[in-house]
Amino acid sequence: MAVTKRVRIYTEEDVANHKSAKSCWVTCRGKVYDVTGFVPDHPGGDDLILEHAGTDVESIMKDGDSHDHSDSAYDMLEEYMIGRLGTEATVVRDDWEAPDDFHPEDTNSAEDFEKTQFLDLRTPLLQQMWQANFSKSYYLKQVHQPRHLQESARLFAYGIFEMCTRTVWYVVPLIWLPITANLFLRSMLQFNGPIPTFLSNPLLPLSLTSTVTLNAFAKTLPCFFLGNFIWTILEYGMHRFLFHIDEFLPDHYAFLTLHFLLHGIHHYMPMDRLRLVMPPVMFGILQAPFTRLAYILFPTPVANGIIAGSFTFYVLYDCMHYALHHTKLPAYLRHMKRYHLAHHYKNFELGFGVTSKIWDYVFQTVLPV
Repeated sequence: MAVTKRVRIYTEEDVANHKSAKSCWVTCRGKVYDVTGFVPDHPGGDDLILEHAGTDVESIMKDGDSHDHSDSAYDMLEEYMIGRLGTEATVVRDDWEAPDDFHPEDTNSAEDFEKTQFLDLRTPLLQQMWQANFSKSYYLKQVHQPRHLQESARLFAYGIFEMCTRTVWYVVPLIWLPITANLFLRSMLQFNGPIPTFLSNPLLPLSLTSTVTLNAFAKTLPCFFLGNFIWTILEYGMHRFLFHIDEFLPDHYAFLTLHFLLHGIHHYMPMDRLRLVMPPVMFGILQAPFTRLAYILFPTPVANGIIAGSFTFYVLYDCMHYALHHTKLPAYLRHMKRYHLAHHYKNFELGFGVTSKIWDYVFQTVLPV
């Protein structure tokens, strides 16, 4: 189904950024106008327009004491229309508190789209993002206001592509724990001496487990724990500085689409069971530069031990992330569940830790709950 081209949607913040003679925007009756070219020709002088640049001018245009504008003035204004102000959804709020048994109400897809003109949850989302008619500011406001459906919203029109975007939680340990175990065994064996590469003989460690010495295990274990520690930094750093790169995100549909695929869709639909853990292909891409860096910085046995430790904590992170959204938990995890849900429903600019708050305390981004 083709997406109909719609008028571009802006926020009040977008308009407020254009308040000079070089770029003068105003709003009136919910529409946005770029009147830069009209400023020098305004009969009442350019000062009057610039005084109200970046703001709504409906009241001043109706002000009899100033000058009550004629119908022809409004007709002329229409020639400069570039878009309209978007209507905001309001789910995220500062006073939100997470109950232990959190079950949000389903979003009425038709009403939501009619109100916000953002994304129609009844049709594939990726094409809509690629043909985005909204500004970055409006996108960020909307994507951080959660929607909820019984079933996952479609990203792609074609089933074979759609299948790759949905991942049940247990796929993560099924794929990554065997790889982690292989790396841990390789680390121990490599501390004893050189062995063939993974590509030449991927199952070799299984046949050599009986040759592993206590000394090799003692050398690999600290590397493994270092990998655990490194993952906690990566978890916080990637969540805050990659997934929430909002401020530095270019105002272009390609970058908005990439942001949406990477993390935006999770904030847009945070309770979607099939998009709470990373698809294996996505994690494979994200981990590649970091594992490559480990092999550059450290000897191979050390690097394999560190990567095994990081991968173990990644599996823990993703499984815990799923549990925080959908599972009844013991005391500590119940607190982390409230903490993480507050990141979605209270303040998405704080509370980046998922498995713990350690780095939130260090970098002063703790979210009060």
